[in-house]
Amino acid sequence: MEKLKIAIIDDSQQMKKNIEEHFLNSDKYEVVLETGDGATATENLKKSNADVVLLDLVLPNRDGLAVLSEIMAMEHAPKVIITTALVGDSFIHSAMQLGASDYVVKPFDLDLMDKKIDAVKNGGIRRDGNIQEKVDKLVEHYSQKPVRNRNLDERISNIFITVGIPAHIKGYQFLREAIKMAVDSPDIVNSITKKLYPSIAEKFDTSPSKVERAIRHAIEVAWNRGKIENINNVFGLQVYGTNEKPTNGEFIALVADKMIIEGC
Repeated sequence: MEKLKIAIIDDSQQMKKNIEEHFLNSDKYEVVLETGDGATATENLKKSNADVVLLDLVLPNRDGLAVLSEIMAMEHAPKVIITTALVGDSFIHSAMQLGASDYVVKPFDLDLMDKKIDAVKNGGIRRDGNIQEKVDKLVEHYSQKPVRNRNLDERISNIFITVGIPAHIKGYQFLREAIKMAVDSPDIVNSITKKLYPSIAEKFDTSPSKVERAIRHAIEVAWNRGKIENINNVFGLQVYGTNEKPTNGEFIALVADKMIIEGC
C-alpha cells in the first residue's frame, strides 16, 4: 500500500521533530517535507507532491494564511489541516474560507492527528457548502469553556505568539495558567514561591521547581528570539531594552495587569 505523503510547515523545530518521529515507523504515512519558512513553503511543497499538509498559521517571512492561499491556488492542491495555538472564530473562519479541510489546536495529541489525517484523506470536511456552519462546529468543538475563560486564554495565547513563546514547550502552559491566576488574584504574584508555583504544580502533576524553571525558560526563549520590539509593542511602551529580561513574577504581573486593564 502506498504511503500517504505528509508535509509539515511549522516554525517550531520541536513540533516538526515530534510529528516526524511519530510517523517515522508508520506503514501509512511518510513525511516528505518539513519547513518553517513561510516565504519558500509553497515552492518546496510543489516539489514534495504531498497529499496532506499540516500548516501552522504563525510563520516567519509569510504568515500561514498567505501560504494557505498559495497552496489552494496550486493545480493539484493537497488537503490542509491547520495546526496552531490560535483558537479564535476569525482565524478558523479565514482558514476554512480559504480552503483548509480541518483545524487542530496546539498542543495536540499525535494520535488525534492520525485521525484527522485519515478523516481528511477519506473526504473529511468538504471545502464546499456552508462555511459558517463548519466554523461554528469547529469553534464549539475547540472552545468548550466559559466565554470569559475562553477569551482570556485566546488573548494570552496571542500575546505569547507575538512575543515569541512557542506553544510546544512546557513553560507555555504553566505561564498561561500563572497569568490567569494573577488576573483572578493579583496578590498571588507576591507569593509566587509559596502559592503560585505549588498551585500550578499540583494541577499539572509536577513539582514547583519544575514549574519555575519551565516558566523561566519560556521567557528566555522569547528574549533569545530577539523580539524585544514586539514585546514593547504589546505593552504600548518601552518596557525593556535588548539586554534586559524580566523575572518570572515581573512578566506574569505585566501580562496580568494588561488583561485586567483591558477588561478580561
